[in-house]
Amino acid sequence: MRAAQVSKLEGPEAIEVVDIPEPAGYPGGVVIDVHAAGVAFPDVLMTRGLYQMKPELPFVVGGEIAGVVREAPADAHVKAGDRVVALTLLGNAMAEVAVAPAQMVFKLPDNISLEAGAGILFNDLTVHFCLRNRGRLAPGETVLVHGAAGGIGTSTLRMAQALGAGKVIAVVSTEAKAEVARANGATDVVLCPPTPSATPPAGPQAEGWLAAVKEITGGRGVDIVLDPVGGDRFTDSIRSLGSAGRLLVVGFTAGEIPTVKVNRLLLKNVEVTGAAWGEWVMTHPGYLQEQWAEVEPLLAAGKITPPQPVLYPLERAAEAVASLDNRTATGKVVVTLR
Repeated sequence: MRAAQVSKLEGPEAIEVVDIPEPAGYPGGVVIDVHAAGVAFPDVLMTRGLYQMKPELPFVVGGEIAGVVREAPADAHVKAGDRVVALTLLGNAMAEVAVAPAQMVFKLPDNISLEAGAGILFNDLTVHFCLRNRGRLAPGETVLVHGAAGGIGTSTLRMAQALGAGKVIAVVSTEAKAEVARANGATDVVLCPPTPSATPPAGPQAEGWLAAVKEITGGRGVDIVLDPVGGDRFTDSIRSLGSAGRLLVVGFTAGEIPTVKVNRLLLKNVEVTGAAWGEWVMTHPGYLQEQWAEVEPLLAAGKITPPQPVLYPLERAAEAVASLDNRTATGKVVVTLR
C-alpha cells in the first residue's frame, strides 16, 4: 500500500510517499480502507521528534482518518461497509489501509463526505472539550478564538454557537483569513497583523485588536478566549477577559510558550486553564464516546456544519503538513488517498 512516511526527524519536508506492507489486524482492531486523513499540528511536531509521544522510526504520519470498514470484530458497533471516522493513535493514518481500536471508530453521518469527515475528530472534539469541559461555556457567553482561520479556529467558529455561545469573535492576521472566519460562522472579526520582529509592538498598534474586542463587547470583555497560538498576544488575551473569564491554552503554533503574571489573574478574577484533549481522552476511559454521543447528532442535524477542508493528494502530503508549520493553512487540511 502507499503511505506517507517519516524515516528521519527533519520536519515536514522529510515526509516521503512509499510502498509498505498493509498493517496487520489485532484483537479489537477495525481494519479500514482509508479515503482521507486529517492533518493536525502534532503531526508537525512529530516530524521533528518534538511531540510528547514519539513513535519509533519509520512511522506513517497522521492520527485521524475517514474511510470504509473492511473488517471488524464480531462484537464491534461497526461492520464491513460502514462509513466511519477513526483515531489511529501515534501516526498510522496517511496510508491506504489503517487499523484503529474499535472504541475509537465512529459511524459517519450520511450527510458528511469522507473528505470532510477526516477533519472532524481531532479538531471538533478538541474544541468540544475546551468549551464544554475546561471552559464551562454557559448559554449566551462570548467566545474569542485566536488563529481563527486555522483548523482549531474554524472548528471553534463552526461549533461554538451550537454549543451555546451568543457571540463568537475571530482574531485573524489578514483580510483573506477574515473571509475564511466569516464563512465559518464568526459573528465578529478582528484583525491582528503579524508582528514583524521578535519584539512585541507597543502603544496603539499593540492595543488594536484588544481595543476592538472591548468595543465589540461594550467594554465588558469576553467570557472565554480559546488560544491555540500562544506567543506575544497572551497578556492581551488576559486583558480581554471580563470578570470570571477563562483563557484556554490549547497550543503554541506561534512557537513561543508565553508566561503569565498571576497578579493579573487575581486582580480580574480570571483563569488560565490548560486544555489538552488528548491527555484527557487517554486518562478518562469512555470520555471520547461521551463526546461523540453529543457531537454526532448535532452534525447529523446540520446544527454543526462539517468542515470544508483544504484537500491535498497523498503525493503532496509533505506540503500539506508544512502548511501548518508555516501557518499558511486556512481551515482544516486533509490528505486524500482514494
